[in-house]
Amino acid sequence: QLQLVESGGGLVQPGGSLRLSCAASGFPVSSSILRWYRQVPGKERELVATIGVSDSTTTYADSVKGRFTISRDNTKNTVYLQMNSLKPEDTAVYICHTRLFLTNYWGQGTQVTVSS
Repeated sequence: QLQLVESGGGLVQPGGSLRLSCAASGFPVSSSILRWYRQVPGKERELVATIGVSDSTTTYADSVKGRFTISRDNTKNTVYLQMNSLKPEDTAVYICHTRLFLTNYWGQGTQVTVSS
């Protein structure tokens, strides 16, 4: 079974922080490329962050660079997205993703709302 389960979303004020978790089962995150996407109504799904097989290989969307950090804990088989200095435009459903063979696997998503 391959499964990705996100958690950690919620309501936060602008300038605040959240840490999202994506708990993986059925495959090791240590051997996988993991991605965080976000989705807002009426817009295309946006790739936010990627972590490669090497932890040193990380990429970020320009809109979150310097504020978000993707990381993984191989012992917990979990990938994280630390989000700092949150802005209202960060409001979205955040979705964890990986790809195995020709199949894309998605988590259920966790809602992040940045608002006063």
